[in-house]
This record gives sequence, C-alpha cells and structure tokens, in this order.
Amino acid sequence: MKITLFNEHNPPKNQKDVTTDTISGNPEQFVELMYLGQGETMKSGIWECHAGTFKASYDGIVEFCHILEGSAVINASDGQSVTVTAGDAFVLDEGLQAEWTVDKFIKKHFFICAANIGS
Repeated sequence: MKITLFNEHNPPKNQKDVTTDTISGNPEQFVELMYLGQGETMKSGIWECHAGTFKASYDGIVEFCHILEGSAVINASDGQSVTVTAGDAFVLDEGLQAEWTVDKFIKKHFFICAANIGS
C-alpha cells in the first residue's frame, strides 16, 4: 500500500486524440495521469480541454470530476443539461452519453473506475 500525492508527481502531459469525437471547434485535450491501479481498473489525474464541442461516452466506467478552472456545459443524451464551473464536483454515471461544450478552457481533477468493480 502507498499514498500517492499529486504534488510529488510530474507526469508528462499527453494529448488525447479526439478527432472522431469532435463536433465543433478544436477541443484539444491533455491528460496528466497521476495514478493507475487495481489492475488498471482505476485511474486519476488532471485533464484539460480548450474551446470546442465533443462527444463523450461513459460506457463501462464511472467518473468523479472536480472542476479546477474554467467551465463547460454538459448535455446528456436524455436531455439533461448542466453547466459546471470551478469548484463544482460531480459524478458521470456508467452508460452516460454526453456532449461537452467548452467556451474557452476547462481543467479538472478526475477519478475513473470500471463500473463492474465489486460485482
């Protein structure tokens, strides 16, 4: 067992390929992976995205998010629409199909786990 302190890590900032998910703009996305564990069924780190709209699918995963900077509108396929801003914390449930619209920039801390853990 160990404790992972994010401020003690300096992982590379990797750009995600969102070509097939981009709806409009140029939502460049970057991830700094701070933790990968439990047989790679859990991961946590920092994610950021620049202006644009993109599709996001949460098939097989549950994601906890805490917005650190900026804002976005998340539109779910069931019609729910939520605006998230710095300081907001929320969970994106397994199976969610959504579109994120980022006006300028957003940065979040995330924790993702496989939806079937413990079953």
